[in-house]
Amino acid sequence: MVAERILPTFQPQSTEVTREEGLMLYEDLTLGRLFEDKCAEMYYRGKMFGFVHLYNGQEAVSTGVIKALRQGEDYVASTYRDHVHALSAGVPPREVMAELFGKETGCSKGRGGSMHLFSAPHNLLGGYAFVAEGIPVATGVAFQTKYRREALGDESSDQVTACFFGDGATNNGQFFECLNMAALWNLPILFVVENNKWAIGMAHDRATSQPEIYKKASAFGMEGVEVDGMDVLAVRDAAKEAIKRARAGEGPTIIEALTYRFRGHSLADPDELRPPEEKDTWMARDPIKRLAAYLVEQNLATQQELSDIEEKVQKQVDDSVEYAESSPEPSPEDLRRYIFAEDE
Repeated sequence: MVAERILPTFQPQSTEVTREEGLMLYEDLTLGRLFEDKCAEMYYRGKMFGFVHLYNGQEAVSTGVIKALRQGEDYVASTYRDHVHALSAGVPPREVMAELFGKETGCSKGRGGSMHLFSAPHNLLGGYAFVAEGIPVATGVAFQTKYRREALGDESSDQVTACFFGDGATNNGQFFECLNMAALWNLPILFVVENNKWAIGMAHDRATSQPEIYKKASAFGMEGVEVDGMDVLAVRDAAKEAIKRARAGEGPTIIEALTYRFRGHSLADPDELRPPEEKDTWMARDPIKRLAAYLVEQNLATQQELSDIEEKVQKQVDDSVEYAESSPEPSPEDLRRYIFAEDE
């Protein structure tokens, strides 16, 4: 077992988080967790097919970054572990679950499934099945934002793009090429590395010459920060600073969030490669329990209020399953629809 990196410390001030913000963050974290738990149940009951990669344990990264963005204005590019990114971006649970069931009412019209969630109304640029595949797309979107503002004179074009990917993607060529372009062109983009220590079954430290990914930013002359990815307030703080810089025209940032997935790589993974003691260490840092304790300690919420949120979210998740099950299958006659843009 490789020695654990020392997680960066973050001391939040109670004045930095209002009661409303704290409850919003807790609800989003809870939605991500309960939705993924329900996905596991539905998969094992034969309601979902193909590969399903769950996000349990990593919720603080999605919530911390995406909820710091302008909802529906800024852009989010995901990976094949994309359900919770979609939920944080505002895609309704019904549409996400229906997509996982392959139904016409899904956010990708039943054509995308678990790994290819997309929503134009929510500026969700998609989930991508190939490792690092979303990085060039996100870089292009950040470029068009800058181009509209500087070349076309559109002063309202100040959107920021958040691009999520795992530690395994940082050994791929797209990562280096796109960081180089983003730095050269000073693009408004956040490269968010969800370092959960494992690229499928390959330990991160065995696969890279520089395990501290945020330090790779220096090769491109851009900002690089390391953050405790199990602490939603720490992630949110780092994201807000990076977003502020990007929107002000000060360029891109790498945010390396040190996190951990509580389940196997996918629901088809027996998860026998990771040491039990490693799992125990990280599961003790559950980001939802951590935020709950903070909110109660700071008198920003009561335990009853948090329980009420959990009950509310569980009803939403259960409703999303009922909606998905009752939704129609895509028509065979529409097999070739949505291939080209004019078929929207």
